[in-house]
Amino acid sequence: MALTAFSMNKIQLIGNLGKDAETRFTTNNVSVTSFGLATTSRIKSKDGQWTNETTWHNVVAFSLSDYIKNILKKGKKFYVEGRISKRDYMDKDGVKRYSVDVIADLIIPFDGGGESASRSEDFSSGPGQIGEPDIQVDNNDDLPF
Repeated sequence: MALTAFSMNKIQLIGNLGKDAETRFTTNNVSVTSFGLATTSRIKSKDGQWTNETTWHNVVAFSLSDYIKNILKKGKKFYVEGRISKRDYMDKDGVKRYSVDVIADLIIPFDGGGESASRSEDFSSGPGQIGEPDIQVDNNDDLPF
């Protein structure tokens, strides 16, 4: 039996918005909401001192509910789950540039509010819709632990 190669592109982030989210619409009237999410890690410098290192992530979400769009405000903390996407484009001077974005599949507020947005709930239904995965458990008694 031949094994087929597979890959996985998944990212999970918890961070704060740097400014209020912005929503625009495609020509097909699909809403596209984007925002910057800051995550901070503690790292030890060469001199042994602990410092904070902040990384900014560009997040893009499609067809969010109005509720989620309205709470994506500067300083608020969110859990974001999705995939990494790299796109190339030409800037106004004709120079080729690229952007790395997080395409959100799930957004959960940490600062109150009980609703979350996920592709299976609030995003547009279409190709690539995320549903509940089929999980099969193999109770193998031969495991050494």
